This record gives sequence, structure tokens and C-alpha cells, in this order.
Amino acid sequence: MGGGGAVARGTRPMSARGSGGGAGVAKMESVALVAPVTALEFVGDALLAGTGPEVVAFRLSGGGPAAAAGRRSVLREATVQGLRAEPGPGPAARVAVFGGRWLAVLAVRRGGAGGGPLLAACGGGAARELRARVWEARWAAGRRLALALGGGTVALYEWWGGGRWLRQASCGGAGALRCAVLAGVSWGRLALAAGTATGDVVVWRAAAAKAPQRQLRGHQGAVLALCYAASRGLLASASEDRSVRLWAVGELGGGDGAGACLLVCYGHGGRVAAVVLRGPLPVSAGEDGACLEWGGGGGVRRARRGHRGALRALALRPAGGRVATGGDDGGVRLWQPRREAAGAVPAVAALGSRERPRAVLLVGPRRVLVLGEAGGLAAFEVAQGRWTPVLHPAASGPRALLAATALDGWDETLCAVAGGDGRLLVFALSRPGTAAKLTLFEGAVHGLSWAPRPGLSPDTAVALLASGPGGEMLWLDVTHRPGQAPWVQLMGRYLLPPCKQRWHTCAAFLPQKGLLVCGDRRGSLLLFSCSSSLERAAESTSIVNGGTDPVVEDSSNELEPSCLLHKGALPLESPLSVLFGLHGKTGVTSVTIHRGYIYSTGRDGVYRQLRLRDQQLEVLQKHRPCKGLQWIEELHFTSDGDLLVLGFHADNFVVWSSRTGENIHCIPCGGGHRSWSYCSSPLAEVFAFIKSGDVMLYHREAKPREQQVLLPSLHGREITCVRRLGALEVPGRATINVFVTGSEDTTTCVLVLSENSRAAVPLARLSDHISSVRTLAFAMGPGDESFGDEGLSALLFSAGGRAQIECYRLLCTGDTATESAVACQVIHVASHRLDKHWEQKKNRHKLVKMDPETRYMSLSVVPGTSTKQLPTPWKFLAAACSDASVRIFGLLEAARKLVLVAESFHHQRCVLKVEAFLHTWAGGERRHLLCSAATDGSIAFWDITGPIMDAADALHQAEGEMQPLGLGAPLVTIMAHSCGVNSLHIRETPEGQYLVASGSDDGSIHVCLLEVSLGRDEAMAGTCLQVLERVSRPCAHAAHVTGIRVLRPDLLLSASVDQRLTLWKRSPSGLVPLSTTFFHVPDLAELDCWEVVDAGGELRYYCVLCGQGLEMLCGTASSESPPQEAPL
Repeated sequence: MGGGGAVARGTRPMSARGSGGGAGVAKMESVALVAPVTALEFVGDALLAGTGPEVVAFRLSGGGPAAAAGRRSVLREATVQGLRAEPGPGPAARVAVFGGRWLAVLAVRRGGAGGGPLLAACGGGAARELRARVWEARWAAGRRLALALGGGTVALYEWWGGGRWLRQASCGGAGALRCAVLAGVSWGRLALAAGTATGDVVVWRAAAAKAPQRQLRGHQGAVLALCYAASRGLLASASEDRSVRLWAVGELGGGDGAGACLLVCYGHGGRVAAVVLRGPLPVSAGEDGACLEWGGGGGVRRARRGHRGALRALALRPAGGRVATGGDDGGVRLWQPRREAAGAVPAVAALGSRERPRAVLLVGPRRVLVLGEAGGLAAFEVAQGRWTPVLHPAASGPRALLAATALDGWDETLCAVAGGDGRLLVFALSRPGTAAKLTLFEGAVHGLSWAPRPGLSPDTAVALLASGPGGEMLWLDVTHRPGQAPWVQLMGRYLLPPCKQRWHTCAAFLPQKGLLVCGDRRGSLLLFSCSSSLERAAESTSIVNGGTDPVVEDSSNELEPSCLLHKGALPLESPLSVLFGLHGKTGVTSVTIHRGYIYSTGRDGVYRQLRLRDQQLEVLQKHRPCKGLQWIEELHFTSDGDLLVLGFHADNFVVWSSRTGENIHCIPCGGGHRSWSYCSSPLAEVFAFIKSGDVMLYHREAKPREQQVLLPSLHGREITCVRRLGALEVPGRATINVFVTGSEDTTTCVLVLSENSRAAVPLARLSDHISSVRTLAFAMGPGDESFGDEGLSALLFSAGGRAQIECYRLLCTGDTATESAVACQVIHVASHRLDKHWEQKKNRHKLVKMDPETRYMSLSVVPGTSTKQLPTPWKFLAAACSDASVRIFGLLEAARKLVLVAESFHHQRCVLKVEAFLHTWAGGERRHLLCSAATDGSIAFWDITGPIMDAADALHQAEGEMQPLGLGAPLVTIMAHSCGVNSLHIRETPEGQYLVASGSDDGSIHVCLLEVSLGRDEAMAGTCLQVLERVSRPCAHAAHVTGIRVLRPDLLLSASVDQRLTLWKRSPSGLVPLSTTFFHVPDLAELDCWEVVDAGGELRYYCVLCGQGLEMLCGTASSESPPQEAPL
């Protein structure tokens, strides 16, 4: 993990016991926001992006890559739908910002961060609310604004001062508008083209028409975007029918002709949300996440993909041809133009091999080594375009293998050629005649690979591994000697596990640990010890030919030393750790060591991250980079922090970027079963492969990346749940909050949300779910001693569709070397699916099959399960399920087991929420209590202490396997609402009682006060719950209440789909609203809250909301009677 001296900050979650102080709380204010990008505009050397009510500025010049340089909240309660820059030169550019009924004008000046743009308000500063929705704005003569308003109205507006309407005109019969574009700078020539919900484009002049002058018909769905090029008289339209059309309209306000449709473009997989014109042809962005550039025949010239969700905004910079895209994932990307012919297949040339090729290998970008079927080796010089023989076929014979590696300190390459008769030749490529000739095995050599070894100078020496019959693998150290044959020394012998295809495919030495990791053809990962071999090598100076002299002095030396004579001095060593068949039966393709972790790839379409623990290999996480990448061959970690995945998608070789989510290269080659080689250098990108009995070469000069990520993508669809992991204090940085989000796009994301930058930076993305992620839960605390005590550590549970639960161990620590200043390590602990659980049941034919479409609606970790009263390593998790059940799961982290231990179908309706809490009496006796809420508005309270203790005993006796127990009947059930309970929170009061707050679909809030007691007589034995007080507020919100938290016994916070966040004062007589804040996250799904006491002793309440975006808000408590510190 990266260093940085980070310390986890002691903030307080809202489940902690609070004080009854009566201090007030100021209105909540937004401090960070991630929202869909809905508008883009190039302004000089800057790019502006509208995200929610904010405008973000990016610097495009300055000698470096584009970077964020400023952010400003512009529109109060509306989302930015358009940005229109005033044409003309000048030190400052004015930009009209509009969305909904709101309009504002910004000045973009130089002098911001890093010399970038500085955003300032114009015309009085505040945004103005107009009388109708603004569909389009255009700068007119005299610095005025021409506006296209709802209802088919065109108006001329003087924006400075108090704002003044100058002229306006309405056009009847236009229909319901969906988009508009304006042309002309004076009122007499001002014309409007508007897209309607019926699929028509209507055109009229503001000064002369009461009805549309022209109607362009052809779309079968609503027209969502328009773009007009006055110099060419072309109008482009984009529609929800997935098409783009190009019209010849001439002057927009002149003539009464219908307008000819020049082009109809189909190619998007979803609605087309934006369109611009590049010259005479359109460029469009759609909800399928693709930005398509169209050709003259209506076909796709170029497709740009990389966003995780639907695209909403598109902008084109005429000077340079750069394109910017933004979408629902909150990301902004800048695309560089390509010079080569768009859509052209990469140039692949046949080299005309003289002998039928068996293997191909690139030695840098300028030379190709080809091993023939007969055993001959030849080199093709790319620059000269000619073949050069290297080895005669008789030197190695048929069925030969080829491996080569470049030496760091020399312009030299070491080659190894192993024959089918067990012979090995090792030579420098510049002197193939001076070779070390060895006999390794009595049979054929099946595997051959080079591996850099710690302790050897990378300038002159490298390790060579060779596999032979019977699963024997030899480790040889090879040292380059200029002008002489390489020095070869036998270092170790290893035995691979028995299997049908028993040879190694790749290997890597672990730095400073004396260990070797290799992958075999069976798909297994193996760990061997190198320390004993190094000790034996240190005791003896012998080399493979039995002396300290060179193995081969020159090409005339006919001596062929045999390793068979020296194997007796080294015993066969078995592996220390075996992960058998980890990558399936098709084999491991590569092993890479990066930052202390082991990464393996295979032909199963995934790569895995592993660590070494007590000389055992342990899988931390598996990654499936992208859909359709069925064969992963290698991983390349770049110096700028990107991870390139090399593999095969169908019959194409692809290089996929983890940062941008796109294929950097896609080369049709026929598939990966053929021999191939890839080389990337600052000069060129080269790919060589064998096809149709010849060697094919793809060569492209290196060019800058076409795509640059300006704002990283978060989620492609709605964020359904969010939880705050905690805060980190990193030297030189402000407090860093770490969150986890789940989404309908089936991913879970660990991210940093900063108050300073007001932006989110993803740390890790988890993609093990096969359906949407609906709920998250944490079990805080360390679980692995090898990670140390620094940072934040927790068990993360995620659940959602298809009755699937995933469990991870998270560790976040400070790392000042990264952009986010946080390093995140994820370990996959366990998973559970109900359908698989059902298939393992005995006599399942007698049972009703579990519905595989069951969804987990809510999760809650049962607190305090490992105590003197219940000394168990098991952790327990409660789940609310859509099949009307409440289920309890047990997790044993050490064994990586997640087991269903108890369930109840008491509710008989979909259970929406669960919340577990712990009650402790004065004598130390504990009770584990559970609250569950269903779609009928009922809230049930359970004592689950007995089932948990019984489950712990059963799991201990049955070694982690058991039949689910029953939860029994609830202690009490309250009808709190008339319909579904969408939010639930429980907080303990200083008196040891419990406040239970809930919000419902009908917009109501219900709060009850409970007291837990222990019945002593026979009639009231066990735990008893008494409802002391009930308070209800009907119609507290105008829509579903999807988030609620008890901040203090007298203070509540609720949030609703109506985008209102309300603070309530609780009293026995009812709930009184204190303040209401508008937030900018539509379709609110959930909120989370926490408390922070700053250095001055001031108490702050924070909350984070998720839905169509992510927003963090803060409110400050007054200094009167601050709450006392509460235990976590």
C-alpha cells in the first residue's frame, strides 16, 4: 500500500447514542456534487461543462493535458441544459447559461487555477427565473439574448441590470417542443427551428409568422436535438427513433419550401440525445453511450465509446476538430481528431515468410523473429523490408520453441530455442553462431520462458525456465558475455502438479522474497521456493558443463553439455502453494508483479489480483475488464497509472484501457490460438501474427491517445445506495471522505468525494454482481493483521437483484503519490446466491423452489456479536427480501463462508427495510434486536438473540453448514404507514430508549419511542418492547420519503423524491419543520449521515444523497449546548 501517514478520522455515524441538547442546526448547504453532464461548450481555450446547477471549466492550453480549472454553481434549482458563448474575440467571453426557467450569464476570463479560465457572474450575479422554460438562447446584436421559450415563443431579452423584455412573438400550432435552434442576430432576421414531440421540425421567423412557415417531416419519434450551420444552409436533427437526419434548408428564416432530406443515418442503439455538424456531415451522441461520426452515405465513419452510460451532451471545437462528450455517468471526455481515413481497417501486410512459420516474436518495433516448422530461425527487418537467416533448421530441429528477452544495458537480445529432442540453444541475437548448446531433457521441451530475477543485473543476466516431460521444470541463470557464448548455470529443479498438459506457460520472481510464481497450461498458479536453490548455487561454482569455463567458446565447439549429468545435485522441489485450475482448463497466460501484488491472466476472460500470505497464494479479487473479452493474454501497467489489458475479442486482438474504458487498438487477426507478438514503444505500435501460412504485420506510428478523461465516470445508471466508509487525514490535504456506492449498472464503486474540488474520484470498481446493486452495509473494524492499523478497514456487504450477496474486505490508506491521495485495497471474501443454496439442499424436490428473481432490498449488520456472552468469529447480517422474507446470514471471514442461518416469512409482503440494533442492560446482558418494514406500512420488531446463538452453535458443530432456523414471531408490530416504508432509522437516546423513524411512499413520516425491558414472570418471560410515544406527520413531503435520519433525539432529517431535504424538530406534540433545502439529485434513492467535530469544537452534520447523481451537504449546529461526545 502507498505511504502517506494517513490517519482515520474519528467521526460519528448517526447510529451512535446522542445527547438531548437543544442546539439548532443551520440550513444544509451543498458542498460537493456529481451529476449527469447535460451541456458542453468550447469557449476559446476552455471547455465548459454543465453538471446539475454547476458549470465546470477545463483548461485546454498551457502546454499540458486538459484539466479542471474552476467550478461555479450558477442556476439555483435547475439543471444546466445549455451553454452558449458570445461570438467574437476579447479577453473575456460571456456565456449564457440556461436550464428550466432559469437564465444566467457568466464571464469566462483567464487567471484561474494554473492559468486556466476563471468564472465570474455578470448582470447582477444571480440567476433569473423567467416566465417559461428556455429551450434555446442565442446572442443577438447589442449584446442582447434571443430566447426560444416554451409555448412557441421567441423573445429578445436585455439580460444586464434587472433584466428587460424587449420584443416577443408567438407561433401557434407548433405543438409540444422538445428542442430548438435559433438563427440570425437581429429581430428582423431572427428565425427558429424547433423539434416537436410528434417528430416534426417546424421553422418560422419571429417577425413575420404567426404559424410555422415550414415543416420537416420524417422522424418517427420526438426530435431531441437540432444543429444549424448557416454558412452551408444545413440543419441536422436527432430523434428518439434512433436516427439522425440532415436537411438542406438554406437560410433558416427564408423561403417556404419544405426542405430536402439529404441523409438518414441509422446506427445508434438508443435514443439520440445530441447532434453537431462537422463540415457538411453530422456527429451525434446517443443513449447507447456512443458518439458516432457519420459518412456521406449515411454509414458510421467512426464510433467513439468509453462512457459508462447514456450520452447527454456533445460539443465540437471548429479549430482543431476536437469533440467533447458528457453523459449520465458524470464524466467528460475530450476526443482528438484522427488523420487517417475514418473506419479504415488497420494496415496489415504479409511478410512473405520463406518457411512455413511455427512461432513469431517481436524484438522491438523494427525486427520480427520467425521460427519455422523445420526449426530454422529468420529475422525480418521492418525498416529495410528484408529477411535475414539466423539459425539453420538443423540447429534446433522440428517442434521447436522460441523465447527472447531484451537486456536493459545493451542493445542486445538473448534468444533461446528449444527443440523437440530436449536440446536448448542460448545465444545473443547479434552473434547467433556463438551459442551455448545444452541437452535439458530426454524428451521434448514443452515450455520455455524468460523471467527477470532479483539479484541478477538486468543489464547482463536473466533467468530462463524450461519445462520437459513428467512435469519437470528447470531454472537456469543466463549471463550475457560480449563476444562469447552466454554463461548458463543450472539453479533449480521443480515438479509441476500432475495433469494432462503438464508444463509451465509463464513465470515471475517475487522481489526480495526468494519465491517463484508460475502458471501452467492447466490454469493453475504455483508458488515455489528459490532460497534453497540459491544456497546450493552459492556453495558450488560449477556450471552446466561441469566447470567454471565458458560452456561454448565459439561456433566450432561441438561439445553439448547435458543437464542430465547435473540434475542429481539438485533435488526436485514441490510447490509451496497451488491454486489448481484457477483460470480454468485453458491455461494461465501471464504472471505480473506490480506494487507488491501478483496479477495473473488467463483464457477465461478475467484477471486476478493475489497476494502472498504465510507463503501461500491468496486471491484478493478477480476482474472482468469488459464484456466480450474472452481471452486475456497480458497486463501492462503504464507510467501514468493506466492499466492496459491485452487480449482477444472474438477474432480481433485488442488493447483495452482501464482508465478510458475503450479499445485503443482492435486488429482482426483470426483469434489468439495462433502465434502472435505485440510491441508498444514511443515510436510505433506493432503486432505480428501467423495467418494462412504466412507472417502478418500490423505497424502504426505511435500517436497521442485519442481520448482524454477530464471528469472520471462514476456509474452509468442510477445510484441506488450509498454508504460512507469514513474519513482520512492525509498530510498536506484536507480531510478526505471515502464512500461506497451501488448502482443499477451492476457495479459497486469505492470513491473519494472532496469538498475542495467538489468532484468524485473513483478508487476501485467492483463488478461481481450479475444484476443491480440495491443495498450496502458495513461491518467496521480490522480483519487482517497483515495490513496494519493505519487507514480505514471494514467488511463491505453488497446485495441486490438475482438474490445475490457479495462480501469484500476494504482497506483505504493515504497515498500522496496518487491523484486522490488514497489507496484502496479490495479483497473478495465470500458470496451467496439463493438459487445455488437451493440446489445444494437435500430432498429439494419436496420443497417449493426459491425464486431466482428475488431481490435483496436492504441489509443491516448485527452489531456486537463477538462478546464474552457470544464468543464467536462469525458475523451476522440481516436482509430484507422481495419474496416477503427476513433472512439472517452468517459470515466466517477466515474460511470465506457466507451461510443462510435463519429466515421468516412473517410479513407475507415484500420487505423493504431492516435495521439491527443492540440493547445492553446495566448488568452487561445484551439483546440483539431487529426491525423490519414492509410494503403494507407495518414495522415489526424481533429479538434475534436466540436464533443467532443457536446458529453460532450449529455452525461450530457442523463446520459451517446448517439448515436455516426460524426467527419465530416478532415481539411487536406497528402499523406506521398506509403503504410501503422506504426509509428507516433507529437511534438510541441517552436514557437507553430507542427512536424509530420511518418514511413512506405516501410522503408521511412516523416516529415512535421504544423501551426495552426484560420480563421476569412466566407470562412476560423474555424481551419486552413497550411503545412509549408515537408521532406522525402526514404529507411531510410531496413524494416518497426515501431517506430519513435521527440526528438527535429532538432533531430529524428527511429527504424525498421531491428533491427537498427537511430538518424537523421533534416534540411529544408532533414534528415541526425547521428548514428545507433543495438538492440537485433527481430520483433520490437513499441518504447517509454523520457528525464531525472540527478543531474549533464546532459540530457539523453531513449527509450524502444518491439517485441520478451524488451530492454531499453540510449543516452547522449552533454553539449553544453542543452535544456531548458519543461512543462509536
